[in-house]
Amino acid sequence: MPDKPRVPNSMPEELRPPDWHRGAVGGLWDEIGRLQHDFLVGQGLQPEHYLLDIGCGSLRGGVHFIAYLEPGHYYGVDKNLELLEAGRRIELPRYQLVERAPILVEMEDFDFAALGRAFEYALAHSVFTHLPLNSIIRCVMNLERVLVPGGRFYATFFENPKGKSHLGPILHPRVDGPDLATYFDHDPYHYDVDTFRWICSSTSLRMDYIGEWGHPRSQRMLVFTKT
Repeated sequence: MPDKPRVPNSMPEELRPPDWHRGAVGGLWDEIGRLQHDFLVGQGLQPEHYLLDIGCGSLRGGVHFIAYLEPGHYYGVDKNLELLEAGRRIELPRYQLVERAPILVEMEDFDFAALGRAFEYALAHSVFTHLPLNSIIRCVMNLERVLVPGGRFYATFFENPKGKSHLGPILHPRVDGPDLATYFDHDPYHYDVDTFRWICSSTSLRMDYIGEWGHPRSQRMLVFTKT
């Protein structure tokens, strides 16, 4: 299963491989991190913008965003404190980014308002792929409250192109292994695009389908814009 953190809790930290946190998010750490950065810059992200990186994990994309953005303009949240701490202790010094003062917060319930900041950009890479629908709704609704007018929230997902009546698995190609099966009712999840339009129907968000964006594991891209 790609990108779902698998932290070796049973192994003492001193016995873990030095880069265990990179493998814990499914591999292709640097490739996908660079892809995230290059994509958002191509979508208009500028150094003076504030970025909220949801599910930032071990700072796979974070190290590139932190280097690019002005100090203190990167906010990364994740429910996995061990991955966050690995990113803070290992990756920030490795990339000489400590003095750029990123804000890294453990967050379980998408309470983005607690950050006390409005954002021009937000990203959730490989988050919706592991969330049931009600949790996605909570994420989107809470994100709406912290986006500035015109702000954009980019989210990846596994697409169900067959429509809501399809209840079986769907296979997605990967460059680094066999096809991945996703499911209607358990992790890893797939969704049809109209479901995200329905989520936005009672909000100030407009959802647009970007689709293919070069992801090596066939995750598609959506953008939610606050009108």
